[in-house]
Amino acid sequence: MFLGSAFLLGSLAGTSGISVFLAFFFVIAGILCAVLAVKLNKRSTYLFFAAFFLMDGFFLFLSALGIIPRAFFYRAWPLISVFSGLALLPAGWRRYGAFRSRYIVPSIAFLILGCVLLVFSFDVVDFSFRQFILDWWPVLIAFSGLLLVLFSLGTKNNPGDQGQ
Repeated sequence: MFLGSAFLLGSLAGTSGISVFLAFFFVIAGILCAVLAVKLNKRSTYLFFAAFFLMDGFFLFLSALGIIPRAFFYRAWPLISVFSGLALLPAGWRRYGAFRSRYIVPSIAFLILGCVLLVFSFDVVDFSFRQFILDWWPVLIAFSGLLLVLFSLGTKNNPGDQGQ
């Protein structure tokens, strides 16, 4: 039923069946991972893949239908990093029942990386990524060190966390 609906929408929009099928495959993979995450308690890995595949699938489906232009699609590859950062949030919540720095810090790092790469991918700024790295490398090293410190503070073993 879902596959037929997807192909119907794809045929009405005049898209190829392969692009609709690929988007549908990611959505189904995300739904299956979500079911596994619910059935197998405390499996945050499945929840991460569920959120990631669902976001990718809906993005591909909107692109296949022409809602998102193809020119945008080919320049939006840094969204993979943004989707990964967003998918880490529910995975961390599912694992610990609260937001912990063990998941928050990498999530924020992926989000920032994706947003910075999107800025350069869409030519929002008038200088290249290479020039950015050459001029701002000390700030990048300091920011990386700060992330490592925050990550190490968040991963210290607490007496209550040893059973998880």
